[in-house]
Amino acid sequence: MQKIKILEGNRHIDERGTLTFNNGFNAFLVKRFYFIENKNKNIVRGWQGHKIEQRWFSAVKGSFKINIITIDDWNNPSKKLKLQSYILSSTTLDVLHVPEGNITSIQSLEDYSKLMVLSDYSMGEVKDEHHFNLNYFN
Repeated sequence: MQKIKILEGNRHIDERGTLTFNNGFNAFLVKRFYFIENKNKNIVRGWQGHKIEQRWFSAVKGSFKINIITIDDWNNPSKKLKLQSYILSSTTLDVLHVPEGNITSIQSLEDYSKLMVLSDYSMGEVKDEHHFNLNYFN
């Protein structure tokens, strides 16, 4: 199984303006993308994830906190699984790679934030969406 990783982006500012980029992200596996814009900072989307699909997340406006848990048993996961947290900000265009076998919870840290999500499967190509109650994990 692949490891969760941050592909660091960067930005260049000069007299013409700002160029935000991520030269370390290779999108050859991506088949679709969409955007998440939470209504406010109090909303937490989760827990949702995939056994076989992988996702890439990048804040294109504002910032987000993304919590990730690697699932041990999809039918009856342990309630005490290790949680990893990542902060994504549009100022650097970092890309968070979440491989298969993980679930996420997503929260905006600023008003009007916008998160781009990329997937390696087309919509309807596989049935691989798993949900858990937000309070399931300790």
